[in-house]
Amino acid sequence: MAVLAHAEAGEIAARLRSLALPDHQDLREPENGLVMLRGRIGGDGAPFNLGEATVSRAAVRLASGEVGFGYTLGRGREKARLIALCDALVQSRDFGAAVERDVIAPLREQLLARRRKVAAETAATKVDFYTMVRGEG
Repeated sequence: MAVLAHAEAGEIAARLRSLALPDHQDLREPENGLVMLRGRIGGDGAPFNLGEATVSRAAVRLASGEVGFGYTLGRGREKARLIALCDALVQSRDFGAAVERDVIAPLREQLLARRRKVAAETAATKVDFYTMVRGEG
C-alpha cells in the first residue's frame, strides 16, 4: 500500500490497463476529507494537535466479493479509487500475482530509483566539517 500511496495516479492507471480487470463497483465513492495530525515533543512527550491534512478515501468490491480500501494524502480521489481497486485485486486468487508482478513491483522499482537519485544528489552536496585543535595552552 505504501508503494501505491507514493505513486502517481496516472502511473497506477497505466499499469492497471495492462490487466483484464474484472467487474467491480464502488462501495464508497471516492471522497475528500480531513484528518487531525497529532504530534509529541521528543517522541515521548504529551500529545498535541499539530494540524489537519487533506485525505481521500474510497472502497471497491470486485464481482467475486473481495473488498479493497484506498487512502491517500491530498485530494486525489481517483488515486484513492485506484488504490482501493489494487487492494481488492491483490486479495483475489485470480489477480493477486498479476497485480504484484505488473503493477506493484514496477512502481516499487520506480520509487526506489527516485529515492536513490535524491540520495545521490544530496550526497553530492555534503560538506565535511572538522575542527582543528590549536596548539595554544
